[in-house]
Amino acid sequence: MTDIGKAGTYKLGDRMVKRLGYGAMQLAGPGVFGPPRDRDAALAVLRAAVAAGVDHIDTSDFYGPHVTNELIREALHPYPDDLVIVTKIGALRGADASWNPAMAPAELERAVYDNLRNLGLDAMEVVNLRVMGNGPHGPSEGSIATELTVLADLQRQGLVRHIGLSNVTATQVEEGRGIVPIVCVQNLYNLAHRDDDALVDTLAEAGIAYVPFFPLGGFTPLQSSELSDVAVRLDATPLQVALAWLLHRSPNILLIPGTSSVAHLHENLAAAELVLPDDALGVLDGIGAKAIA
Repeated sequence: MTDIGKAGTYKLGDRMVKRLGYGAMQLAGPGVFGPPRDRDAALAVLRAAVAAGVDHIDTSDFYGPHVTNELIREALHPYPDDLVIVTKIGALRGADASWNPAMAPAELERAVYDNLRNLGLDAMEVVNLRVMGNGPHGPSEGSIATELTVLADLQRQGLVRHIGLSNVTATQVEEGRGIVPIVCVQNLYNLAHRDDDALVDTLAEAGIAYVPFFPLGGFTPLQSSELSDVAVRLDATPLQVALAWLLHRSPNILLIPGTSSVAHLHENLAAAELVLPDDALGVLDGIGAKAIA
């Protein structure tokens, strides 16, 4: 049995969670739209994750839409006392599967209520404000004060316990922290995409979790080849190595790798036990240095 506790724990709001969690996005249909290809398999993955010790699940009501939240409720409700479910708001899905900003106050409030209803909760542990920015995975500058004020009001009402940010710049994080306590930041970050290096360290100093998405996203063929070479040497998969590097990078990093396969789930969680020797770390760190150069 994989021991994901070997990766340690970190604070998320007022809870301590294991650093290897699970992201539910891939449980929806192709393009994160519509029902899963195999509903029973999707339910099995969620139950297997919790059985393996996962106590942090990342989701959103715009996955599907509604699909992943409904699956989580069916598979796991009533929830274990130690399970932290994190959602994100700020987008809506079009009938054509498009991703559309939904940042108006009424849209944000409705999104929180939708998450609560579909998950079967009275309050969300953590809600991330997902800023659409430049396309689906690129932040852009601009004030987020109006949107965060809506979330802060919902927090005062007891519907949201903690607030996080997603797809944001360092400036927006600073602005957000001046409005309401921020417990996590979820951005694109991996071996090849290191723009947030300074932000990761700033958040670590403040005791704020950093949750990277797309651990293998945007690699060049050369970078992928270098990663694969290290993986072969360590008798691991490239994704396991990429996840292990993120765990090594900073203690405030929480991981949410997603999959719709129980076998792949256990493979991902095994990254908690992967030791990266110094020579491998040198190669892996070099991938990021080349990307910055």
